[in-house]
Amino acid sequence: MVLLIAILLIYHHHEEAKKAAAAKVRPAGITITTVTAQKGDIGVYLDAIGTVTPVYTSAITAQVTGIIVGVHYTEGQRVAKGDALIDIDPRPFRATLLQAEGALERDQNLLAQAQMDLERYTEAWAHNAIAKQILDDQEKLVKQDEGQVKNDEGTVQFDQVQLDFCHITAPIAGRVGLRLVDPGNVVQSAGTTTLAVITQLEPITVIFTIPEDSLDAVQVRLRAHAKLSVDAFDRTALKNIASGQLLTLDNQIDTTTGTVKGRALFPNTDDLLFPNQFVNTRLLVNTLQGVTLVPSSAIQQNGQASFVYVIQENVAHMRSVKAGVTNAGITQVDGVNPGDVVANSSFDKLQDNIAVVVSNKPATASGNAQATGSPAP
Repeated sequence: MVLLIAILLIYHHHEEAKKAAAAKVRPAGITITTVTAQKGDIGVYLDAIGTVTPVYTSAITAQVTGIIVGVHYTEGQRVAKGDALIDIDPRPFRATLLQAEGALERDQNLLAQAQMDLERYTEAWAHNAIAKQILDDQEKLVKQDEGQVKNDEGTVQFDQVQLDFCHITAPIAGRVGLRLVDPGNVVQSAGTTTLAVITQLEPITVIFTIPEDSLDAVQVRLRAHAKLSVDAFDRTALKNIASGQLLTLDNQIDTTTGTVKGRALFPNTDDLLFPNQFVNTRLLVNTLQGVTLVPSSAIQQNGQASFVYVIQENVAHMRSVKAGVTNAGITQVDGVNPGDVVANSSFDKLQDNIAVVVSNKPATASGNAQATGSPAP
């Protein structure tokens, strides 16, 4: 009996040891959620801070001296090219123009008289009725009168321009700012007083910076005549305000920042972009096609190394991956294949070769994402 009891105790202890070893290798009961790696396209973006800059901004100043007799715009008004803005008293300039026109008319008649005399002298010279000197003098007199007429014509044109300056019109289409002058104000032709400011809103541009290390990738796309899209976001970088296209790059790198300026053009038909507004920009540089995509939350870090847990037959297997570009919670990775099921929760309990219980059907990663920033290390 003692021997039998000893054998039973030994057997029981052996079975308990086997169960403990099995539980240590593959404990059950860790509940996880999973996601399936997918094959898709993802874009590579460059993020930067930009400033909304109008294509044209016109600060209007007076070109003649006079009294303002009319202001024809209202604050914030949308004006078209050629619309009346401000009138300066034109009466002194009309009088000056009238004097110039009178001098021109007088000298034109003097020229006509000299030309008639020249015709008579030419005929008389043909009959040897006058000396050659008289004919030559008359020819030069005609030339003098012609020069005087040209001088008068220039004076008339100049006075006409001065008169036109009294009626100020919009040089561009856009939006007028706050009123800066009132009727009765005296303006000077040599003064620096701004009478009105017009800013073009449609279309409008955004100027942003591109790191010099990323310049080659952008230039390669531009040389291929690719149309690179640019998105403008608000200060929180969450709301997409507008979408446009890269227009051009600056011709030199700023040595203090190591960046080059880029200008993007936006239609801005809804006026969501406002001049001098700060925005966050995202420039699409390239699109990676046919790559493996997983949710960013499924990727774990161990120092500089990245890894995921691949689930096979309800067992988690640690697998090293190389993370690439990321956007909207989706990351491009190398190291797993499309169709692989990876863990997406309970990472504080997961270990290599541990048994798991999947609580949901495998969700799928987005197969057509767009990325922001540069590839992760």
